[in-house]
Amino acid sequence: MKPLTIVVACDNHYIILLAALIKSIEANLAADRKVEIYIIADNVNNANKQKLQQSVNTTITTLVWKEMASVIPVGMKLPLDRSSYPLNIYMRLFIPYFIAAEIETVLYLDVDMIVQKDVSTLFNIDLSQHVVAAVLDPRIITFDNSWGGVLNYQELGLPGTTRYFNTGLLVMNTKLWREQNVTEKIIDCIEQHTKFANYPDQYGLNVVLANQWIELNTLWNHFSTIETTETPYLIHFVERKPIYKAYNYSETFKQIFYSYLKQTAWKNFKPIGESSRYIKKLKNILNKFLSK
Repeated sequence: MKPLTIVVACDNHYIILLAALIKSIEANLAADRKVEIYIIADNVNNANKQKLQQSVNTTITTLVWKEMASVIPVGMKLPLDRSSYPLNIYMRLFIPYFIAAEIETVLYLDVDMIVQKDVSTLFNIDLSQHVVAAVLDPRIITFDNSWGGVLNYQELGLPGTTRYFNTGLLVMNTKLWREQNVTEKIIDCIEQHTKFANYPDQYGLNVVLANQWIELNTLWNHFSTIETTETPYLIHFVERKPIYKAYNYSETFKQIFYSYLKQTAWKNFKPIGESSRYIKKLKNILNKFLSK
């Protein structure tokens, strides 16, 4: 049986989150399955690459490193937005161009996640008629959300009730994606409507794929900021991450994160101060300025 293809994008700062994510994937994967994880590296140093390799179960997981500059196809460019998000948020747009053509289904995950269910079930979704499957964003829900939606939905000729998905988890049909030139359309969309793209990658994906995506169970992308009596299939640490002392959301979710982190080469890691978070944001803004 062929390994499942998973793609993430990561920098040095969040490599700790990725280590815990991978251990959670391994722990919940069906016994007969293996994963091949492509890591789009945003200046990840060799020491951290080695620590991550030491942390994985090589009977289950194969790591494939791809440097960020190498995954952007010739002739394509990154959109320049006004946010403090890192440029690596756009790397999910280029996945269909560096993954082998025979691999038609890919799971993209943000690294600030912990899996609690077998991800192989996501590869059984019938994507023959859709480019992506994703989860409704529980904070925004529809385009007409006043603070985070697609504020120019009327100008775009789209109903305000159009459902809005979170891009942290995407099950992708890479063949349809390429055939429909989705990447080019998204980049053009963000550049033409920059002032409305407050969550730039999400804005572009939601506009271009409006009403053309499969809606997954909300438990597949449960935000750590939201209390629940159910057991999420996947915990998404939006806003403050559990690596910071300032994390103040579900203590249960934090404990789950550290239970997996303790199985990695970062097992002795202790939460860090808020200053590191702000320094990271400043670096993100500087990198965008320099890229111009």
